Amino acid sequence: MPGLVELAYTTGGGVVGAALTNYLTKIQDRRQLRAEVYRRLEAARAISGGVREIRIGLPPNTLTSRKNLADALGIVAVLEDGTDAHRALREALSELLTAVLVAGIPRRVADFAAGAHERVLESAVATTVDRQLGGIANSGQLAQAAQAYRTETTGLLLAVLWHPWRARLRTRGRIRKLRVAVHALHRTQEAAVAVLTRPDQADALHRRLDPDGTLRETWIEDRLP
Repeated sequence: MPGLVELAYTTGGGVVGAALTNYLTKIQDRRQLRAEVYRRLEAARAISGGVREIRIGLPPNTLTSRKNLADALGIVAVLEDGTDAHRALREALSELLTAVLVAGIPRRVADFAAGAHERVLESAVATTVDRQLGGIANSGQLAQAAQAYRTETTGLLLAVLWHPWRARLRTRGRIRKLRVAVHALHRTQEAAVAVLTRPDQADALHRRLDPDGTLRETWIEDRLP
């Protein structure tokens, strides 16, 4: 008994058969695109929530208005394998954005999903710093809020990925809610960062991470003319 494609050729002619073959190929490609998005999402999730420890890094960066907590404190967050978490996440998000755009997902939906992973990483760094300082900031609440926000943005992305036409009716309303959520999350994050980057707390953190001051001495040497 002929298969679906073969039957189309024998009963409807080559034109119908060619159209059906093209349709089935698109379905297969769509599945591959979805699988790629899932892989990239999982890679970003593993990185953003996978901070193992923090170490002394480059001198605190005060020249740019847009800096993460690690840059502000002169530390680096590392993953299980010793990789710089921020650098790894940038690469993972670049690959994720490529995958979701190729899959036909609107850029604004992709941006919310990528931004959520950045928020989770920032909360993970804040939690790790806060633990070193004895729990002076409300980092637990920040981490919970960031993870909840990531869950919502990922849910929207997957809804658009699997049911683009159905999701289109609700996308605008969900994005409005996400904007409200991210503003609240940003305020919580800023409050935690303000506490953790106070000069006295930053000094205490550096003393814990670098008791003999060897690495901090290199900061001074690098700044000398």
